[in-house]
Amino acid sequence: MTKVLIPDPLHVQDSIAHFVADGKEHFHVVADFDRTLTKAFVDGKPRLSLESILEQEGYLGPEYTEKSKINFDKYYPIEQDPTIPLEEKKKAMHEWRTRQFAVMLEAGLTRNIIKKAMTSKMIIFRLWYEIFFDLLKNNNVPLLIFSASGLWYEAIYYCLENKNKLSDNIDIISNAFVRDEDGKAIAIKEPIIHSFNKGETVVKDSPIYEEIKERKNILLLGDSLGDVRMADGFDYENILKIWFLNNDTPENREQFQKKFDILILNDGPMDEVNEILKQIMKSE
Repeated sequence: MTKVLIPDPLHVQDSIAHFVADGKEHFHVVADFDRTLTKAFVDGKPRLSLESILEQEGYLGPEYTEKSKINFDKYYPIEQDPTIPLEEKKKAMHEWRTRQFAVMLEAGLTRNIIKKAMTSKMIIFRLWYEIFFDLLKNNNVPLLIFSASGLWYEAIYYCLENKNKLSDNIDIISNAFVRDEDGKAIAIKEPIIHSFNKGETVVKDSPIYEEIKERKNILLLGDSLGDVRMADGFDYENILKIWFLNNDTPENREQFQKKFDILILNDGPMDEVNEILKQIMKSE
């Protein structure tokens, strides 16, 4: 059963009132992808990331799976630990991405492998995702998708293409591979994006920045500690932060109620987000 927690209802009401008063022309959405726009659990089992599909479905062989698991077991606890200082986390996450990319390159990752992997039944968008994407598209509201994915923006591109939800108002900001003429990944472009530098790293270099820089109101959607910083590169005036609390524990609730304005529990749907968008768009 879905449950929504709002630590400070007055703040949320005030933020939405500002968004409505300023109009959709001064508003945009910043969102993580994995476990934010998509579900965190499939058939009762966790799906950690798009790149985890490469391991779970054997696309790059057992040696890749073994090396990837070693990296995950070392760095994932660091990413999730709220007691570790931010700068220490940033260093560890950069190290994780660098090592993981090296393993991918060694295993011979290609564009076709990514495209095939993104048809996996493990990728399920949250309920009512269609309304979310259509509201933004039909009202010409920019959606910036930030991802630290190891599968570059291609993976998200293919996921949206498979659902017929690619549109001109969407900009995907993620890691990028250098490829040879056959589509094989041969290097990774700098700067490397990880879970704790998404917003500050490349937003002002993005082609969409000129379009959104005067849109001072932001709705931010995320599911991890690092996602709260996705708007760091924006000169915003009002921001409302929504967190999908996929792993509901007393510790997580306490930690994230300090950082986010609305918490959606139990791997819930998009209806709470959609209702806010409808108010801003003045749409039924």
